[in-house]
Amino acid sequence: MSVQYQDLQVSEIDTGFGKIGQIVLDKPKALNALSTAMIEGMQRALDQWRNDDAVKAVWIEGSGDKAFCAGGDVVSLYHSMKATPAGEIPEKATEFFAKEYRMDQTIHTYPKPVIVWGDGIVMGGGIGVMAGASHRIVTERSMLAMPEVTIGLYPDVGASWFLNRMPGACGEFLGMTGARMNAADALFVKLADFAVTSGDYEQLRQVISETDGSHEAITEAIQRHHSDTGQQDSTLYSHLDRINDLMAPTDMSQLVAGFEQLSEEDGWLFKATKSLLRGCPMTLYLVREQIKRAKYMSLSEVFAMELIMSTQCVLHPDLAEGIRALLIEKDNKPQWSVGSVAEITPAMVDEFFQQTQH
Repeated sequence: MSVQYQDLQVSEIDTGFGKIGQIVLDKPKALNALSTAMIEGMQRALDQWRNDDAVKAVWIEGSGDKAFCAGGDVVSLYHSMKATPAGEIPEKATEFFAKEYRMDQTIHTYPKPVIVWGDGIVMGGGIGVMAGASHRIVTERSMLAMPEVTIGLYPDVGASWFLNRMPGACGEFLGMTGARMNAADALFVKLADFAVTSGDYEQLRQVISETDGSHEAITEAIQRHHSDTGQQDSTLYSHLDRINDLMAPTDMSQLVAGFEQLSEEDGWLFKATKSLLRGCPMTLYLVREQIKRAKYMSLSEVFAMELIMSTQCVLHPDLAEGIRALLIEKDNKPQWSVGSVAEITPAMVDEFFQQTQH
């Protein structure tokens, strides 16, 4: 079986143990950014394979050598928001989020092994696909980030769940700064399970196909190819104490002030700081609030909360403005709805967690 959806290849690969269901995100020029059609195709394939006894495991990868998936197709979201009268919910935008979160949750709860080859760029919605997989592989070329602060969104796709499970204050820090992670960082914050050299791809596929297809056998096969990421040690790990100190203030103005005082001497932290200081002030509050509210939530409660938050984001002006400034007109001068975090009240934050009336 091989089906070509729009920007998506779905096939079944014969192995010694039966079949592997394979999904290839196939939009390399757009760094495999997810559209609604791609999400629908993935959902159909996953639903079909769930009950097909011949398919023992699922493999998901991106086409081309630059990216697994650079996130959701936010340019389409922008056009949906712009085409909708003020105050009305942009249906295409909310449909995208609802279908994306359903697919992400499907991967989190899938009864068969799901292997994600997270080579190259893995951002936003790409992390959403990868986060719930049972076998998450990064390479020396992997670069992960949740950069929603730059467009006036917040880390969604189940981030309220996985940011809560990171060491120390890494979850808040990554959500507020959009800082980039390498393979060692991804392993440290539990967004990946294995690091494999990108050149070992063919060999790894072969070794997996020679197993019995069980969760344990696939784990063992990947571990045999596990590469030492020692030469690119985790920057997050080495900065953990500093990160915890920076995120400690409960007052958001004090937290921002702490970042403003960083010097250029620490290149990595200083770079991460730029996104926080230039990014959407409301996002900083949303990151802290989503992590706090989701602390004791179930996975399905997290996705339900995020759908409410994302619907509110498409109704509020910052998201459209952030996409305009970064990706449409590319002037990199977003006019956020507030000038600084000092202008934001608890009531303004609370609005993003209120169910909208259709």
